[in-house]
Amino acid sequence: MNPGEIPKMRVTSPAEELARRVERENELLTRQRERDLEELPLAPMRVGSVPYLNAVPLTRGIEDQIVLAPPSQLAQMLREGKLDAALVSVTEVLFNDAYDVLDGIAVASLGEVKSVFLAHKRPIDEVDLIFCDQASLTSVSLLKVLLAERGCRPEFRPLLNYEDAAFHDSVLLIGDPALKFALAPHEHQIWDLGTAWLELTKLPFVYAVWALRREVDTTAIRRVLREAKVFGIQTLDYLINNRSEFDLEFRRDYLGWHIHYHLGADEKQGLTKFVELLRKHGTADVYEPKYVS
Repeated sequence: MNPGEIPKMRVTSPAEELARRVERENELLTRQRERDLEELPLAPMRVGSVPYLNAVPLTRGIEDQIVLAPPSQLAQMLREGKLDAALVSVTEVLFNDAYDVLDGIAVASLGEVKSVFLAHKRPIDEVDLIFCDQASLTSVSLLKVLLAERGCRPEFRPLLNYEDAAFHDSVLLIGDPALKFALAPHEHQIWDLGTAWLELTKLPFVYAVWALRREVDTTAIRRVLREAKVFGIQTLDYLINNRSEFDLEFRRDYLGWHIHYHLGADEKQGLTKFVELLRKHGTADVYEPKYVS
């Protein structure tokens, strides 16, 4: 700028000013919604969820009020009466007739899910030993059903630590560890279980639901969980843009496309089919889910 030259003012157009005002108002509304959820009467009721990216939209605004643990640990805490509600693997409510399912909410996919898969080096029909992440019994049960439908019944062993996954010929992985494995260099083929289920049944698959202990009054909990889910879906773009897991493009693809959170007629039909196949392939005492609103 030359001495004495008057600096030019940048003129903001009416459209730009309106966009800024809308953004400011949305930020204020989001903060108020977060404060409102924090004040809802969740405490001292005990609620647990999983520490995975795919569950983040279901606990929007109540993150600091819940217990975070793997699905298998949450299920154990429910059984021991240490939690009143938890986002658990769907088999927890199918194998134990002690819980109701909060209607309308699930972690599900219609096709490729990305975070539940069999990593294998040999053709699937030749696999005879699979090491399984024990965090989710649903994924293990789903894999057994899918393989049994192909006439395959391999041996299953627990995966003792994730660092060993790359050294096994066949390994079942779920959640964020599965995503990290798939995004890193590896020598395995990936058999996505969501895709395999859709090819077999033409239906969505439900991986997790809110399980509610029947002997406890969960009216207040159900209200909070419904509010959190609505808030999470309404602000999904914010979550995608501001979470730190993986990169932005992946979060947008994963949360915006592969995972959905609705538990409707098609998802319930998928659960009915899962129950049918569990019974067909030898799993005893499989119960129909009982939904509450």
